Amino acid sequence: MEKLIITPKTKIADLLEAYPQLEAVLVAAAPAFKKLANPVLRKTIARVTSLAQAAVVGNLKVEELILKLRAEVGQEELAALDAEDGNINTVQPAWFAASSVVDTLDVRIKLNQGEHPIHDVLSGIKKLKPGEMLKVVVPFIPAPMIEKTLSMGYEHWLQEQNSEEFWVYFKA
Repeated sequence: MEKLIITPKTKIADLLEAYPQLEAVLVAAAPAFKKLANPVLRKTIARVTSLAQAAVVGNLKVEELILKLRAEVGQEELAALDAEDGNINTVQPAWFAASSVVDTLDVRIKLNQGEHPIHDVLSGIKKLKPGEMLKVVVPFIPAPMIEKTLSMGYEHWLQEQNSEEFWVYFKA
């Protein structure tokens, strides 16, 4: 079975099915997660609760929880995700020019509040004129967001600042 890539959208039940050893990591991160031992909650709430939502419940920063879980199973490196998804461009493209960045969205706060920033990002991208770029600051590699923008015909470049901050440039 191919192992699950851990993202804020990952459901708790899916995470624990793929990586049972992460239950102890979750419980250590927040006492509220001790409830995962309850079989009823495990079959119900855990099936619909994402890691982003769980982080809010546990009063944790989403990016810290994701990084901790990824590190535990060896997913913390950018290269590991690149191998899984060849569509993510991590090499500076010829079209990149800092002067073409017309707006910057830092979605980390929204993610920490358990909200999904995809609509804000797509709205920002749709406002771009040809040649303009939107810079999005995220705490992890936003593979689903990148896939969505690729399907809409936009180009991107993902630049890793450090293990907790990535900049994604989207070009119209």
